[in-house]
Amino acid sequence: MIHSPRVCVRTERLYRIAVFPEEERYVFAYTVTIRNLGRSQVQLLGRYWLITNGHGRETEVQGEGVVGEQPHIPAGGEYQYTSGAVIETPLGTMQGHYEMIDIDGAPFRIEIPVFRLAVPTLIH
Repeated sequence: MIHSPRVCVRTERLYRIAVFPEEERYVFAYTVTIRNLGRSQVQLLGRYWLITNGHGRETEVQGEGVVGEQPHIPAGGEYQYTSGAVIETPLGTMQGHYEMIDIDGAPFRIEIPVFRLAVPTLIH
């Protein structure tokens, strides 16, 4: 979990994994909860992800919003979404940041710490 003066981000891996080893494709799901700890509304404008597979190959993903939305998060409120990532190995990582603005339009960035993508049998 990461905290800023205004926003808290929590990531959670979901073990709904589609494994296609013959195609070297592993599909992972994850859930992110963004909680607004501030006293005024914020908006998520964009995202950046650095996805690293088990061989160290990096893929950058960036764009507007998340899952097709640029949510407004009221003071004390939260926004949660589930998305996924596809990598070529059964183990990898993700990290990144969100580009946000406050109610006055002032931009700020929320860092998302590294979290693991792993086929469950590999992490025992």
